Amino acid sequence: MYGFSIADIIAILLYFIVILGIGVYASRRIKNQEDYFLGGRRFGKFIQTFAAFGQGTSAENAVGMSVVVARNGLAGVMQQLIGIFHLPFFWITSTWYRRLRTITLGDFFEERYNSKGLAAFYAVISAFFFMIVIGLGFVAMSKTVSAIVEKPYVELSAQEKQEYHRAIKLENLENTNHQLLTPEEKLEMEILRVENPRKVFSYINETVIIWVVAIFVILYAVFGGLEAAFLSDTIQGLLILILSLLLLPFAYLKIQSTFGVNNLQGVIETAKSKLPEASFNIWGSPAMTDFTWYYLLAILILLLLTYVVQANQLVATGSAKDEHTARVGFTTGIYMKRAATLFWGLTAIFLVILYKSHLSNPDYLWGVASRELLGGLGIGLVGLMASALLSALMSTATALMITTTSLLTHNLVRPVFPNFSEKKYVRIGGILGFFVITGSVLIAQQFDNVYQILKLTWEFYIVVIGAFWLGMKWRKANRTSAWISVISTAVLFLFLQVTIPLIPGVSTNKYLAKTVNSHTITRTYSAREVDVDDRNEEIENWNNLNEKGLAQKEKPQKLKAGEKFEKVYVTPKTSIFWSQGIKTNENNEIYGSGMLSLELVLLDLVGFDLAKNPQALNETLRLIIRILWPFLILIICAYFTRPDDKASVDRFYAKMKTPAIADREEDAKQVKLSMENPDRFNYKKMFPNSNWEFEKFEKVDVKGIAWTIIGGGVIFILLYMISLAGK
Repeated sequence: MYGFSIADIIAILLYFIVILGIGVYASRRIKNQEDYFLGGRRFGKFIQTFAAFGQGTSAENAVGMSVVVARNGLAGVMQQLIGIFHLPFFWITSTWYRRLRTITLGDFFEERYNSKGLAAFYAVISAFFFMIVIGLGFVAMSKTVSAIVEKPYVELSAQEKQEYHRAIKLENLENTNHQLLTPEEKLEMEILRVENPRKVFSYINETVIIWVVAIFVILYAVFGGLEAAFLSDTIQGLLILILSLLLLPFAYLKIQSTFGVNNLQGVIETAKSKLPEASFNIWGSPAMTDFTWYYLLAILILLLLTYVVQANQLVATGSAKDEHTARVGFTTGIYMKRAATLFWGLTAIFLVILYKSHLSNPDYLWGVASRELLGGLGIGLVGLMASALLSALMSTATALMITTTSLLTHNLVRPVFPNFSEKKYVRIGGILGFFVITGSVLIAQQFDNVYQILKLTWEFYIVVIGAFWLGMKWRKANRTSAWISVISTAVLFLFLQVTIPLIPGVSTNKYLAKTVNSHTITRTYSAREVDVDDRNEEIENWNNLNEKGLAQKEKPQKLKAGEKFEKVYVTPKTSIFWSQGIKTNENNEIYGSGMLSLELVLLDLVGFDLAKNPQALNETLRLIIRILWPFLILIICAYFTRPDDKASVDRFYAKMKTPAIADREEDAKQVKLSMENPDRFNYKKMFPNSNWEFEKFEKVDVKGIAWTIIGGGVIFILLYMISLAGK
């Protein structure tokens, strides 16, 4: 039925039944906020590992990998894998959340800065962030399931067929050497790029899919709390691992049968012939403008700073029985995600070889491949893939929903209504969970594709990175400077950039429609089969133009496999200032879409002609400004504002230097001793007699850092070997 066999439907129904059962079981064990929001802090390493893996891995990860690989080759895999460089930091930071001994990360801001208002502000910012992240998962899941139940061409409506043919036209224009296009064709290509017509149409409406799954998430997670989320994460983690591996062997065998090869070497040679050499450059290429080494470095720094500030980090580690369990479980779970990412990348390469030519929108690549590779067997594998995608989404959605509701309940509702019973706070959390998931669905419907939402999530937490990092490690950070940092960053980089485009005339302003200049870049490569095919097509196009008297260049020369040749790249004219680019409305008027990057507008106005820069350089400049601002403004303001109460600051850092242990009574005793003697652990300070609170590394720290570096190095070496195999 619509691409699903009876076995597929049974597999999906079984998954739903098991997850609902877990929700009912967990709901019976909830007695207070700690039970609901942190599972009673009773989880061991096994559960913590799959909790970290499950909540950190959503449907958009595998689907998004196929998108970035289709656009950027192995550079897209590298972009996803830069998180391996974060693992040593996570080994250190994962103990922070357990030592906080709080219900939410918002409590950190209340305790460190003695400000319930700052905690409430953090809760609201986090709520919007997590709704965006959950929405991202909904979009990725819906596009994949839609592609699984794709309509055949003969069943398309007249309007859908017209859009399909426009998508085909765009593909043909983009695959033609830019030098051979007539001025009319060049203009048509730019218009079609703005329109971005669809080539895949589904029996199932994507909005309907999103709402159905959202309702199910509400049913089992709202009632079962974090324990339901984490127990289901164990099952869902296994399904995600299946998702990571399921398509790979089938795609491998499909390449063998399609291209007549019978071993690994044959598959490698096929990849080398069907994909251009630039696709195997892990640091990007002229045709892949999204990522360069300097943009990747900026993203690496940004993600480290923002990832640690995300409220779900406390949920993933603060729910552990002790701090060693927290760091082992969290770091191992994230390492599993990085290893799975490598498998997603390899699978995505195979899928691009097999199906990219059939798709104009790579968002649908994973779904089309699932249908084509798994559907023919009729043994429920498509249903298993759908269940795995649902589990990847739901494991993240439920954990993030619980995180969001805990923040809103504990840091927004509790301060206003401090005398409610524990059961009433839990009920409020459940009600808020309904609105969180609903908001996520509404946000998901505001974006065109997975990649747009992905980039937004990278940058959202810049609002609080200064207040968190400096508050955690610098004694001079105070409440006033933290507020100035948070508010100024939120106003400059979120509020104004969202609201200014709403002013009439702004989105259609001609200056703001400015784009980067197209750059002509020439590279020398050894010709592959795909290059020979492209050259033959160029020759055919030239012949057609020559017959019409329109050929403006010399006839391209024939190309042989292995022959050296020069390839000319013409980079697209992408928007400088608008996050979702330049579009056209029903009246064919050009307008800017998404958020307006005011920092880039300012740079351009003061004399930096950003149109001359590569788009990646403009994006890097934008990220540097956003990273530096919250730290610089807080440090400057801290020197000109009144310090916070010294005794309160001393107690905070004394607690943060006290190891968290499993025995609740003994742990409380140790914290009490530290409060009575705040200098108790000062011998651990890396910089004695300074305002910086970095601790000396102990043996367990050094050992963990070493293992994470070795483990991350293995993954990176494997990626590098794949890149060498393709060259």
